[in-house]
Amino acid sequence: MDNNKYELRIQVATQYVDDQSEPAIDRYVFAYTITIENVSEFPAQLMSRHWVITDANGKVQEVSGDGVVGEQPKLGPGETFRYSSGAVLETPVGAMQGRYRMQTDDGIDFDAPIPPFTLAVPGTLH
Repeated sequence: MDNNKYELRIQVATQYVDDQSEPAIDRYVFAYTITIENVSEFPAQLMSRHWVITDANGKVQEVSGDGVVGEQPKLGPGETFRYSSGAVLETPVGAMQGRYRMQTDDGIDFDAPIPPFTLAVPGTLH
């Protein structure tokens, strides 16, 4: 299979959620918004997700499930889907990465990698 045949562009924006966080008890809440763009010539449906979330202590959480935010969006060529979700860490800095399992109309499954991104309380990183 030609992997370039099926390609998604994934962009991430993150935000620290101060009013839901409680640093005194090591609870740091982050929101992230992900934009998925189908840059291939073929429609594809997002079937599932797999996240690896690592905090500054090296604690790893893995999260898998069907779709995203209760949806399994189908993206035609050039279409985008945007959603927001969140993560809770025990440290003010962490990182996330993962993959989406996609399926074409022909029933071909492929993984779309989600590049690593940083979650950080403002001012903790230079």
